[in-house]
Amino acid sequence: MKLYTGRGDDGNAGLLSGERVPKSHERIDALGDIDELGSALGIFRAGLTRETQAAGRHIRRIQSDLMNIGACLSAWRDAPILDRLKKINEADIQFLETSIDSIQELLPELKGFVLPGGHPSEAWAHFARSVCRRAERKIAALSIELKVGRPPKQIKPILVYLNRLSDYLFVLGRYCNHLENIPDDIWKI
Repeated sequence: MKLYTGRGDDGNAGLLSGERVPKSHERIDALGDIDELGSALGIFRAGLTRETQAAGRHIRRIQSDLMNIGACLSAWRDAPILDRLKKINEADIQFLETSIDSIQELLPELKGFVLPGGHPSEAWAHFARSVCRRAERKIAALSIELKVGRPPKQIKPILVYLNRLSDYLFVLGRYCNHLENIPDDIWKI
């Protein structure tokens, strides 16, 4: 099977539910941010040290969750394929919350706003966090566009998940610096 099909040469992209939309469509834009976030997390994971390998297992799970989010976003609200897709659920959100709490217990009290840029792994975690926030904003806008009669039920858990994920990436960045004995770089007013 060839990787290239040529079907997107006209500036349109196919959705998982079969529809074709312009590549500039807000749904494709949000999918691009989810894809970029997964790639940023891949760079983060590739650079982990032996001390941070447990985080690598968490990041791999998160990358898988992001693929599920992308699949759900690439099908229209009532598409039959949505019934077969794994959706973000309370257990996925709880995983992030438990991880945040566990990491936070190991960190010194935060005394201000953190400037990213200590250890490279910390910088990548913060970069991924900013991409996550962008994806969250676009999906929030998309959820408003999709509200016709009732909000799509798969969007709300995605928004909660992305909100927790950005918090997770923030504490993960601090943790990476902590493991390297690099103090938080606090913004001075």
